[in-house]
Amino acid sequence: MPAPRCLIESFLIRLDAVITKYMGETAAKLRVIFDAVEETRGLYLFDEVDALAGDRSSTNDVGEIRRVLSSFLQFLEQDHSSGLIVAASNHPQLLDHALFRRFGAVVEYSLPTPEMARSVIRNRLATIDTKGLNWKRIDEVALGLSHADLTHACEQAAKQALLSKMARVTTAALVEALNGRRRASTGSH
Repeated sequence: MPAPRCLIESFLIRLDAVITKYMGETAAKLRVIFDAVEETRGLYLFDEVDALAGDRSSTNDVGEIRRVLSSFLQFLEQDHSSGLIVAASNHPQLLDHALFRRFGAVVEYSLPTPEMARSVIRNRLATIDTKGLNWKRIDEVALGLSHADLTHACEQAAKQALLSKMARVTTAALVEALNGRRRASTGSH
């Protein structure tokens, strides 16, 4: 007889629903979340935590968000639940340094090497013909993009091929999709 599995609930904290423009309301919503953490064992993911935990020394910061950050840090400090709290950000340089002290581990994912990028692209396009791709050109354009950007670009290029009733992804289509992800990541058009 197999041993019983320990199931754990997972919760995504949508910060867009937590952060409000009304003074004190965001901290009150955070209190509700941390009360739930105490009551319900689970994995709690604060995605895009930089929206909540930006560096307090930033010149474009406002007083209310500093108070929210202080509350968030206190809630983290006071947490003695059996749950797991995870915070994720694509912009760790924007985070307040005190946040890093509140977590037992910090895991950083570096950008993929050219070899890793090529592997991601090949894996994502495994069901589509990629013969004849100019890998040197693709390597140049993929440099500096994240795993997620590469994946999204591959999906875009594959969709374009399928919608165009093409049997394969072309270098031009993949390069265009990769450049589109670069523009999206940097916010330039």
